[in-house]
Amino acid sequence: MWRYLKRLIIGKPLKTLDEGGQSLSRFKALALLSSDALSSVAYGTEQITTVLLAVSAAALWFQIPVAILVLILLAAITLSYRMIIHAYPGGGGAYMVSSTNWGRELGLVAGGSLLVDYMLTVAVSVTAGTQAITSAIPSLRDDVVPLAIIIVLLIMCLNLRGVRESASFLTVPVYSFVVMISLMIVIGLFNIATGRVPFQEPMAIGHAFGGMSLILFLRAFSSGSSSLTGVEAISNAVPNFKEPKPHNAAATLSIMAIILGFFFGGITFLSYWYGIRPNTDVTVLAQIGIKIYGHGLLFYILQFVTAMILAVAANTGFSAFPMLAYNLAKDKFMPHMYMDKGDRLGYSNGIVSLAVGAIILILIFNGQTDRLIPLYAVGVFVPFTLSQSGMVKHWYRQRGKFWLGKAFINMIGASISGVLVVILFMLHFGNVWPYLIIMPLLIGMFLKINKHYQNVAKQLRLVSQQPIVRKEYAGSTVVVLVSNVTRVTAGAIDYARSIGDYVVAMHVSFDTNPHKEHRTAEEFKLEFPDVRYVDIHSSYRSIAAPTLRFVDVIAKNSKERNYSTTIIIPQFTPKKGWQNILHNQTSLRLRTVLNSRDDITISTYYYHLKE
Repeated sequence: MWRYLKRLIIGKPLKTLDEGGQSLSRFKALALLSSDALSSVAYGTEQITTVLLAVSAAALWFQIPVAILVLILLAAITLSYRMIIHAYPGGGGAYMVSSTNWGRELGLVAGGSLLVDYMLTVAVSVTAGTQAITSAIPSLRDDVVPLAIIIVLLIMCLNLRGVRESASFLTVPVYSFVVMISLMIVIGLFNIATGRVPFQEPMAIGHAFGGMSLILFLRAFSSGSSSLTGVEAISNAVPNFKEPKPHNAAATLSIMAIILGFFFGGITFLSYWYGIRPNTDVTVLAQIGIKIYGHGLLFYILQFVTAMILAVAANTGFSAFPMLAYNLAKDKFMPHMYMDKGDRLGYSNGIVSLAVGAIILILIFNGQTDRLIPLYAVGVFVPFTLSQSGMVKHWYRQRGKFWLGKAFINMIGASISGVLVVILFMLHFGNVWPYLIIMPLLIGMFLKINKHYQNVAKQLRLVSQQPIVRKEYAGSTVVVLVSNVTRVTAGAIDYARSIGDYVVAMHVSFDTNPHKEHRTAEEFKLEFPDVRYVDIHSSYRSIAAPTLRFVDVIAKNSKERNYSTTIIIPQFTPKKGWQNILHNQTSLRLRTVLNSRDDITISTYYYHLKE
């Protein structure tokens, strides 16, 4: 049943040779990898105006200079990541750049930050999407968290179907959003240029306002910079593009940045001109839509496509997280299972892990987007700072053509990003302090995993200077664990005889039914008179402890005789997988406890039931 359900949700497996067919064109890559960045315009301007309005409505004109500074940072980051794509075409983005230029530890800071950030990407995008839905359908406001979790699971299933299918699905909501926002901005600017809409803000640009301070301006700037999240995703996913991969990835990044800059600048200007005020029930973008489209069909289409892109913006995280996890696993800082591809040639373990992490975040923060955004921004701008400063070092070391100009661009991006990180910690510490706990724990986990893999490789590696000492055993002792006398037991004993010189059957008995235990011993001796039968009594109903003690004694005696020791655990296998839950898992528990012994071999004898 599970197999058929899996095929229905995920689809038929793809051959490994079909991997080339999963590569993305610019058109599909833009839909797949830019949804996070483009969707952030739905709440970026709102974050700025919310901060400014907390002081006074007279301060709202400062959203224009804040937006200009954000656009400058966008230009610097875009140029920087174009360089990263060409310099590090294997993907990995900030993690690869930081590791190469700043060393392992800072590389892990960048990688760990992005891993957490992609979980936050999913959580923020989906919760923002549900808020857009509740702006149009107020009756759903009490169901934000369940709705968000359902959307995460749907996007997870979509990504498990493969890169091309998820990209094809995303083209409709992403390009519909691009059309509706472009139309809204063009109509709004046209109405302003033709004088149809008078200036509605109480204070014009440049008007003196005594309540404004540098701290307030920086707070608004740091909040507005949330619109730049997701820009780095394309640099992580370069291997997913069609050839020439770096060229297509860099071109897609530039197209995305141009659209993002136009949207963010246009929405911020319209918000300023129309005198929009943040509202807990209706988003800033929705208010602009009402001003331009009215309450007609176009407004509801705008709300629908906004909700759609905010929901599917999480897909950027689903595209970038598995690739980053793959690079970390390849460098032995994450479990190797993140290098395994699923039936549809995607990194399924990374996709599922991301979905689980995002759902946990949604539950912890109760679906409140504004509480997640500062932590979200820190997770973005720390890697921005490390990667762009790392590129300065890269150009200095390479000293290629125009290296000074390239290094200067990276320096500007690194400086602004670094200042933003400081601002976020100074002004939003109550929201971002978990970063200071999460990152040391993550880095500690990375280093511990890496140490484990190094130790495993050291112990398994064949070294010519230290040849393997091969031991020739004089014989073999085989212990068969017996619960009762059945066909499973008979098969296991026969197999033990075929591989062992000395076979022992061991049974653990309890106080509950002595007559039954005696009958089991009699049945065994009658069936296998030439096999030694040992009954170990357990007063505390424990099977594991008596088994371990007996095995230790047998292993010690075998070692003295230069015999190998093998433990056979008989187990029957039901015809249908779900039937396993109807039986106890004694064999599994025994294998778990016996794994602690390094002087024995554990084998399972399976008897398959026919009905």
